[in-house]
Amino acid sequence: MPRLFTGLEIPSQTGLMLSMLRGGLRGARWIDPENYHLTLRFIGDIDDRTADEVVAALDRVRRDPVEIRLNGLGSFGNGKPHAVWARVEPTAQLAELQAEQERILQRLNLPAERRKYIPHVTIARCKTSTNEDVAKWLSERGNFQAPSFVAGRFVLFSAKASVGGGPYLVEEAYPLAA
Repeated sequence: MPRLFTGLEIPSQTGLMLSMLRGGLRGARWIDPENYHLTLRFIGDIDDRTADEVVAALDRVRRDPVEIRLNGLGSFGNGKPHAVWARVEPTAQLAELQAEQERILQRLNLPAERRKYIPHVTIARCKTSTNEDVAKWLSERGNFQAPSFVAGRFVLFSAKASVGGGPYLVEEAYPLAA
């Protein structure tokens, strides 16, 4: 059973800038730069037949390329941090692309995403980091910015069933060109 998700790839120059943030956070497991991505929709573990349906359905997406701007850092975790990430500025184009994929996947009877969509690029998973560790790391690096880039395609990634962080494989690519 493949574990799938859709996302946007991060250009190598932006990945290099993100990789410069690595270090200085006790208990963090850093994501390898080649595995940085902007998730659009986590699909999860599905059977091969459903995966084929997903591949075909996503081929109907017709959208223009999307400008992506990374601006700031943050963390996820209620009470205990579990990830630090680079913030992606929300745009109408990005929200519409994500929402269209959500609708397509729900039409295939896949469960709706329960969490509110927050565009981001995960930099590290926090295993044993404390709130204080993360707050200090964020305060020292919180003004992070990267030049914007244009995503000319979105991809269907597969991942090994593991604790996250890659390696991720591009299973299918879909051009963004309405």
